[in-house]
Amino acid sequence: MITVTGATGNIGRPLTQALAEAGQEVTAVSRHTAVVPNGVRHVVADLAEPAGLKPALAGAKALFLLLSGDLHATGARPADIIGEAADSGVRRVVLLSTLGVVTRPFGPTRRAMRALEDMLRDSGLEWAILRPGGFASNALWWAESVRTQRVIAAPFGDIGVPIIDPADIAAVAAACLLDDRHTSGVFELTGPEVITPRQQAEAIATVLGSPVRFHELTRDEAKAGMTQSMPAELADDTLDILGSPNPAELRVSPDVQRVLGRAPRPFADWAARHAAAFR
Repeated sequence: MITVTGATGNIGRPLTQALAEAGQEVTAVSRHTAVVPNGVRHVVADLAEPAGLKPALAGAKALFLLLSGDLHATGARPADIIGEAADSGVRRVVLLSTLGVVTRPFGPTRRAMRALEDMLRDSGLEWAILRPGGFASNALWWAESVRTQRVIAAPFGDIGVPIIDPADIAAVAAACLLDDRHTSGVFELTGPEVITPRQQAEAIATVLGSPVRFHELTRDEAKAGMTQSMPAELADDTLDILGSPNPAELRVSPDVQRVLGRAPRPFADWAARHAAAFR
């Protein structure tokens, strides 16, 4: 059996589906009750309380670990999750990390994640570490304004990074969970090309078959909007990357191709699959 945390999100959902279709027994873990694919067991648990994961880990041979905000929740002990997994008989952990641990290693989020990576390496378990860059699914932030006004507002309209389709992250995660060839590997995951916000708007317009206007925000305007849903420090960190990506953040990684035997999907493919969100 394979346990998938964050099972209802942009990565966990397609990963759960892929594993179920591959004939695996899957336990899907989320913080709230959710609909999961037929044949998949669902367990409600909060990763900020590792002991509560025991029912989800019972009988599991592998774990996909996606922490998200649970890494920094008050009282969170993410290292304890690895301990609980080992105590439950889990043999392999695939950890979703972030490219930022190597491109911008000194922020508190990145330091905490790098420490967790190091702990996993030293745990005695089989492991793989996934380090994606920016997600194509972040474009869903624009869905309402596209639906209602046919406009996308974003900063740094002509500065891009090679964002990745979360479905490709899920496919790499599935390969690492199922294939022994990918253990003890660190995989940097990007899309196939650098793409700017203005180019993303053009791709969405093409999918919709109608114009979408791009409105460039100032950094201060963007931060004001972002701090409604995230700490100011994280907003500044994100804007630093979007506005001044360093060479490592602009690099197109070969790792999706190396694991899957195919190129990563372009943003236009993601936009076509999610067109309904923008109509």
